[in-house]
Amino acid sequence: EGSANFITLDRLCCGDGGRMSRLDSMIRRLQAQRDCLEYALSLTAGQEGVILELGLGNGRTFDHLRSHAPGRKIFVFERQPAAHPDCTPEKEFMFEGDFRETLNSARQQLGQQGILAHCDIGSGRPEIDQALVQAISEPLNTLLRPEAIILSDQFFSLPDWTPLELPAAIPSGRY
Repeated sequence: EGSANFITLDRLCCGDGGRMSRLDSMIRRLQAQRDCLEYALSLTAGQEGVILELGLGNGRTFDHLRSHAPGRKIFVFERQPAAHPDCTPEKEFMFEGDFRETLNSARQQLGQQGILAHCDIGSGRPEIDQALVQAISEPLNTLLRPEAIILSDQFFSLPDWTPLELPAAIPSGRY
């Protein structure tokens, strides 16, 4: 069992102290998310393993991962799937329910195959988000291959995980 690498994407708006419109903030966040997803995919190219998508939401990142990692299985974890049908995985690739339960139950089906985990799990409430991160860190870790990449909107703190720098095109605090 090796150590995983992770990239945490900050959700700060402006480094200059000015107020950014919500639209500009969302555009920057989505651009940063896309750039980080593509960076993580480049780091895992040619390696065996599946992608774990924690948080389906509207299905945009699932759709992006699917189109940029053809042939790679993507397993999605979502409490209440409500994405557009075109952006929803087939039933055999969906774990529906609370992450605390589904990550544990997925171990039997998936084993330690995850080469990339994209975790878009933030609620905007730091105390709730950190409690969730603490609860799912170990179960997520059991699904990951050595040297897996974890791309997350929340900070994970496991001793064997090594933080990676954001891609150069993404200024600190952009996402």
